[in-house]
Amino acid sequence: MSDVQANPQVVVFDIGRVIIRWNLRYLFEKLIDDPAELDWFLANVVTEQWHHQQDEGRPLAAMVPERIAQYPDHAHLIRSYAERFPETYPEHVPGTRELIARLKARDVTLFGLSNFGADFWDEFIANEPALDGFGDIVVSGHEKVAKPEPEIYAIAERRFGLPPEQLFFIDDKAENIAAAKARGWHGHVFNGADALEKDLVRLGFLSA
Repeated sequence: MSDVQANPQVVVFDIGRVIIRWNLRYLFEKLIDDPAELDWFLANVVTEQWHHQQDEGRPLAAMVPERIAQYPDHAHLIRSYAERFPETYPEHVPGTRELIARLKARDVTLFGLSNFGADFWDEFIANEPALDGFGDIVVSGHEKVAKPEPEIYAIAERRFGLPPEQLFFIDDKAENIAAAKARGWHGHVFNGADALEKDLVRLGFLSA
C-alpha cells in the first residue's frame, strides 16, 4: 500500500449530504400527509436501496415501470420520484460551499466522486455553481458502478491522473472512506463543515 503519511495534494468531494442536503423525505413529505404512511412508503416503495439502482447506472426507464408494476396503487408517487427529483435536495449543507470557495481562492485542485444517477445529473450540475472549476467529477451513474465498490476508486485515480496518496476524499459514509483508504487515499468522514475545516487546515489546504 502507498505511504499515506505524506500530505495529500488535491481534495475530492462527495456531493450528497456533503454539499447538498439530500433525502427522499424532502419530496415525499409534501405528497403524503400521514406520517405513518410516509414512513411506510419510504421504507417499502421509494427506498434509498431502490434509488441506489440509479446510482449504479440503471435507467429510470427501467426502474420506474418495474416499481409501478409492483406497487400500482402508488404509481403517481413513484412517477414523482422521477419527475421531481431536485426536490429531494432543496438546500445546501451549511458551510461546505464556503470551504470550497476558500479552497478555490488558494488554487487547490478539486475533484468530485459521487454516487449520483445519470438521469438526474445534467439538471443538477447545471444549477450547482459550487462545482464550477472542479478538475473532473466521477459520477457513478455514468460509470455504472457505485461506491464503495473498489472499481469506482480505480476509475477516479485514472481520470484524475494522480496516485492514491495524493487524494484527500470527503464523504459522509464511513464505508466509502474505508474503501478509499484501503487503496491508499486519505479520507474524512463528513459530519459537518467545522470538523472538515479543521482537517483541511491540519493538512495545509487552508489557513486557520
